[in-house]
Amino acid sequence: MTRLAGVAAMPLLLACLLAGACLAAELARPEPSNPIDGYTNSPIIPGTKWHVHDPNRPQPKWVRPPYDGKPVPAPHDATVLFDGKSLENWRNRNWRLEDGAMVVTKGSQTSVATFGDMHLHVEFLIPKGLRGHGQKAGNSGVFPMARYEIQVLNSYDNRTYPDGQCAALYGQKPPDVNASLPPGHWQSYDIYFKAPVFENRKLRHAAYVSVHHNGVLVHDNAAFLGPAVWRKLARYKPHPPKAPVSLQAHGNPVRYRNIWVRPLDRKLGPQAK
Repeated sequence: MTRLAGVAAMPLLLACLLAGACLAAELARPEPSNPIDGYTNSPIIPGTKWHVHDPNRPQPKWVRPPYDGKPVPAPHDATVLFDGKSLENWRNRNWRLEDGAMVVTKGSQTSVATFGDMHLHVEFLIPKGLRGHGQKAGNSGVFPMARYEIQVLNSYDNRTYPDGQCAALYGQKPPDVNASLPPGHWQSYDIYFKAPVFENRKLRHAAYVSVHHNGVLVHDNAAFLGPAVWRKLARYKPHPPKAPVSLQAHGNPVRYRNIWVRPLDRKLGPQAK
C-alpha cells in the first residue's frame, strides 16, 4: 500500500473502529437500577422458597449472547408461519405488517395451524424509546399451545421480578441466565416444546421445554407447572393434544418476524432427565 492509499484508507478504518467501539459500548450493559416490581403475598412456587412474581428472587446474571440479529433460515422440514409478507397463517388481521415484520397492535395473535410437540423458532424486536419499566417495558409473550408462556420483555436495561423477565417461563421459572440484547436489536427464541399428556382427563406428564435465547441455553428440559397465570399457581386442566401458537398483545408495539415450526428432534420430559 502506498502512503497516499494508506492515508485515504484511514477515515474508513477509523469509522470501522468507532462503529465497533459503539457496539461494544452498547453491549457493555450497565447494571439496571430501576425499582423491581413484584409481589410477596402471592403463593409459594412448589419446590422453591419464592412467591409467584417475587421481587426478592435473585436476578439472573447477564451474559453476552452470540446471536447476530440476522434471520435464521428455516430448515427444509419446517413449516413457515410468518415470512414477513402476509398474515395468511394468522387469525388476527389487526396486527400491522411493516418492513417484513408484524407489529403488535390490538388483541393477541394466534396461528391458524395447531401443534403439539415442536421446535418453534421466533424472532422479535422490542423498539427503542418505550416508556415505563418493569412489566411495562416491551411486554409480550410467546405461547406454545396458546397456554404455556415464554415471556418477551426488555430485560437488558430493565429489572422486574425474575419469573417475569425475558425468556422466563412466566410466573414459574426465571431463565438460568439473562441473554437479552438491547431494545432496537432483533432477538431470537428456539423453543423445544413437548406437549403435556392427559389420560382420562388426568395429567400423565407435564409439558417440558428447552429454550435458547439469542443462542444461549436458558432452560434445559424444564417442566411447566401448568398454563401461565398472573399472581397465582399454575395448574393443569385437560386440553386437546394440539393447539395454536399465540403471541401476546400487552400494550407494547413489539415486532415479530421469521416464525417457523419443525418436528421436535430431541428428548424432553422425565425420561430425559
